[in-house]
Amino acid sequence: MDTSRRQEQRTTSAAEERRRELLEAADRVVLRDGPEASMNAIAAEAGITKPILYRHFGDKSGLYRALAKRHTDALLANLRAALDAPNERRDRVEATLHAYLSAIEARPQVYRFLMHPAENAGDSDRGFDIGRHSAPVLRRMGEELAGFIAERLDLGPEGQVAARVWGHGIVGMMHAAGDWWLGERPVSRDVLVRHLADLLWGRLAAVGDRPGGPRL
Repeated sequence: MDTSRRQEQRTTSAAEERRRELLEAADRVVLRDGPEASMNAIAAEAGITKPILYRHFGDKSGLYRALAKRHTDALLANLRAALDAPNERRDRVEATLHAYLSAIEARPQVYRFLMHPAENAGDSDRGFDIGRHSAPVLRRMGEELAGFIAERLDLGPEGQVAARVWGHGIVGMMHAAGDWWLGERPVSRDVLVRHLADLLWGRLAAVGDRPGGPRL
């Protein structure tokens, strides 16, 4: 490997590490401030000026997308683990619901930052509509879940379409029910999971696994 190539790799690695450090600083501010987290506060937490933060992410939308990817990647990994656990199907359905709800319960400020617009960002970021940017997060989760379903279940001749309908429908249900539950806490997480699993269980109980594929 020539010198210029090694230097390029070192530069790329340093930039990725710096970006990771800035995202961790942003996470700390979001955990404290939720949807009110501002670029000024994040820059101060990172020990840099706001123009430097803009240089890495462009604007608050760019930072939001980076944080959304970071947290969605982690959530999807937990959902996959729940779906792939060596348990009965009903148990895996409940474990998947628990994985989603426990994630938003553990970090409610992060959830609110990703899913709800700030009423008052506190600086020039005032009015940034985070809610407008949250739709791609839900779409990505819907497509990922659709892929899991299509890979695991034999849904017949319209299987691909059915899997996408189910994937987006389940994500929509989890999001709406979880949002309501996180705000009001009318029941325990166990009770909520049981009722949501009951709602899903009709066709899931009857449909067969795809031959030769992983189970659902």
